[in-house]
Amino acid sequence: MNKKEYQQINEVLYTEVLENGLTVYLLPKKDYNKTYGLFTTNYGSIDNEFVPLGQEEFVKVPDGIAHFLEHKMFEKEDGDVFQQFGRQGASANAFTSFTKTSYLFSTTDQVETNLETLLNFVQDPYFTKETVDKEKGIIGQEIQMYLDDANWRLFFGTLGNMYPKHPLHIDIAGTVASINEITAEDLYTCYNTFYHPSNMTLFVVGKMDPEEMMAFIRENQAAKTFAKAKPIKRHFPKETAADIVKESSIEMAISRPKVIVGLKGLDEVPTDGKALLKYKTTANLLFQLLFGNTSQNYLNLYNEGLLDDSFGYEFSLDRSFHFADFGGDSDQPEQLAERIEAILFSASGSSEVTEENLSLLKKKMIGKYFQSLNSLEYIANQFSQSLYGEATLFDTPEVIESIQLSDVQTFAQTFIKEDGVSRFYMYPKK
Repeated sequence: MNKKEYQQINEVLYTEVLENGLTVYLLPKKDYNKTYGLFTTNYGSIDNEFVPLGQEEFVKVPDGIAHFLEHKMFEKEDGDVFQQFGRQGASANAFTSFTKTSYLFSTTDQVETNLETLLNFVQDPYFTKETVDKEKGIIGQEIQMYLDDANWRLFFGTLGNMYPKHPLHIDIAGTVASINEITAEDLYTCYNTFYHPSNMTLFVVGKMDPEEMMAFIRENQAAKTFAKAKPIKRHFPKETAADIVKESSIEMAISRPKVIVGLKGLDEVPTDGKALLKYKTTANLLFQLLFGNTSQNYLNLYNEGLLDDSFGYEFSLDRSFHFADFGGDSDQPEQLAERIEAILFSASGSSEVTEENLSLLKKKMIGKYFQSLNSLEYIANQFSQSLYGEATLFDTPEVIESIQLSDVQTFAQTFIKEDGVSRFYMYPKK
């Protein structure tokens, strides 16, 4: 078991790769009573074309199957796993993203019992035609709910413009038509390929003795048999800047227009874990300098009535994609989009991007980071989403401090390209 001390944040992370390939991370927090366990597979909604374990040819599975599989994992032949966690004094949940599926519990009691339940239910699938068919109606209602959500439609409309071929533009839950195609056999194919321990991580944070906890996990995993691990082959359609849809719009039952300016990353991202974390952090610093609610750009747009407190921006970076998006509600969406683009295209020489502003923002970002570490829930949920090779959530302060003004300016020059820009509008139904 490897032990790494992060002296700046006073944390110690224990790591071990078990014989079956599972990577385990333990973060003891002696002053807390609650414990979180998070079991994550490197498998999400975009992984719909791959070579199944034990086969040679690529197959394409129905859209939304990763999310469907997450739902079905909790239903077993002898009952519902949520009820079992409840009887053991724990709260359980799960979520599916574009690239990951996570199962988690939190408890103040019976930690090992609940951890055993987490490991056992995720590593023991049970699917039948009857249970699969029953779930289709439930998830169909969830899909319809998202179709009625204007901001959700706005976001996926933007993705559809930037990634018209890549499965990123497909709703994580799929469509009613696609989930109706899912069979129990499909679920087992995806499960056997992506839920192998070698493609998974286990993170436990809270009150524990790390030696005893790791011994307990080793024993649990050693008692199970898994197929021999093989590298997973995924396929994603190739896209170029020419595929980007420059502008599109829809109408919905909303009171005010909405707009998002999307900016697709066309450059190659770093491959080293810490360099990748620095790349993402540099992007967040740049866009906060340009559009943060204390920036002069934001104040000008606000005073001119082009935006309100619905305005937001984010930078997303994961395997096979990276992009930024900016927007919100506006009575003059076309003018807001033009101004956003003008700010982006002049970013490297912007009067907002200065040593003084960067220094203040870095201090603010580090302060928010330390404040967030008081929440075990934040640590548990962010840890698996912030794993970049050997770099973890706990390398963030060092990375923030290492970023110089020249790094921010270089990022602006290489990432912000006119070829990568797209607009998506949403107008009130007439």
